[in-house]
Amino acid sequence: MSLAVQLGRLRLPNPILVASGTFGYAREMAHLVDLNRLGAILPKTITKQPRPGNPPWRTVETTGGMLNSIGLDNDGIDAFVAHHLPYLRTIQSPIIVSIAGRTHEEFVEMAAQLDREAGIAALELNISCPNVTGGVDFGTDADSCRRLVAAVRNACSLPILAKLTPNVTNIAGIAAAAAEGGADAVSLINTVLGMAVDWRRRKPVLGNVLGGLSGPAIKPIALRCVYQVARAVPIPLVGIGGIATLDDVMEFLVAGATAVQIGTANYYDPTVTMKLLDALPAALAEAGVDSVAEFVGSLHRPAGAEPAAGSARSDVL
Repeated sequence: MSLAVQLGRLRLPNPILVASGTFGYAREMAHLVDLNRLGAILPKTITKQPRPGNPPWRTVETTGGMLNSIGLDNDGIDAFVAHHLPYLRTIQSPIIVSIAGRTHEEFVEMAAQLDREAGIAALELNISCPNVTGGVDFGTDADSCRRLVAAVRNACSLPILAKLTPNVTNIAGIAAAAAEGGADAVSLINTVLGMAVDWRRRKPVLGNVLGGLSGPAIKPIALRCVYQVARAVPIPLVGIGGIATLDDVMEFLVAGATAVQIGTANYYDPTVTMKLLDALPAALAEAGVDSVAEFVGSLHRPAGAEPAAGSARSDVL
């Protein structure tokens, strides 16, 4: 049974990845997880300058998930290179570094800087964070997305994943723009914009008022996005959103994702990735395939069941 998958120029040993922002910088999880078994590790998103993040509260549990408004709290790219990257280099699993910039130029400068560092397998462009000013600007406009990805591609030799937001009317169009810009793969989806209120105090619960909803509640949205985008772009997809069980993994693969990222589930079951890796070969055998690649995108789609991806109504079910 072959578990290896290909994301453009990036080859991974298996399709089980951990999502940025839910796994720290990997060192924190080393006593719970065999880091060397993972398909890839995405450390917490870094920015050019240190960021203190948003005011508390920053997280709140909801029915079927959680809202977060962390605000990309991190110590900046220089601190990442000096203090976190040396440890990450000791891990056998590929390291995909997630970066976010306030401007087009910041993305390009960070990509060029990381391109000079050893131990990085790829970059994921976080152009979809709903919790910072300008965080989704490049992920909600197709032309901006295309130009940014192309500029980053020209600035570095690393494979590029573009992480997209579901908070748009036509995610297939944004994904197509990322592909045209030269992205090796598209990661989707980031969190869904939401909020929580305390009616007794007549105040929002989150300090930043709005936050990103993640967890099982958004899985149907994420599956829909993967299904539509898989029919609209020629590059591989990484599915994200409410993935916690083996069934979840298999559903995303058959819908069109080449790999998946585990996010919120890491909080309440830090060993979930190991369980998924243990169970994946048997599930693929049950499906009658000899590899992950053979199963990806093999969903039987009834003709005329919904509007074609990329049409004006592509996000209407």
